[in-house]
Amino acid sequence: MKFSVSHLRDAQFKSGGLRSFFEYRDLGIKEATGGKVLAHIIRAREGAHGVTGAHFHKLEFQMYYVIKGWIEFDYEGVGKVRAEAGACVYQPPCIKHDELAHSDDLELIEITLPAEFETVETAPMR
Repeated sequence: MKFSVSHLRDAQFKSGGLRSFFEYRDLGIKEATGGKVLAHIIRAREGAHGVTGAHFHKLEFQMYYVIKGWIEFDYEGVGKVRAEAGACVYQPPCIKHDELAHSDDLELIEITLPAEFETVETAPMR
């Protein structure tokens, strides 16, 4: 493990993450922890829309904090959840979910353990 700091002035959002309609800014935690933890900012790509389809992630921990905008998910056993700016959501490991929509200005911080994990697409929930 090593010390890490990520400054806004150095911010670079990149495509190529899990979803093509989002851009990702790595916060340096993956490298600092040797892949034990991922922390990144996810934002909606301008003009790109999409939904995920039902899926779950094989990981130990996942949470997100909405900085700006909103995002809606359908969670198995929970139902529809709309997380707006200021909302913090913990997604238990392997919880089946489906993104329904997000605002054009969505920005959120996501933290996962480990940094690399498998996403499993599943049959629709309804």
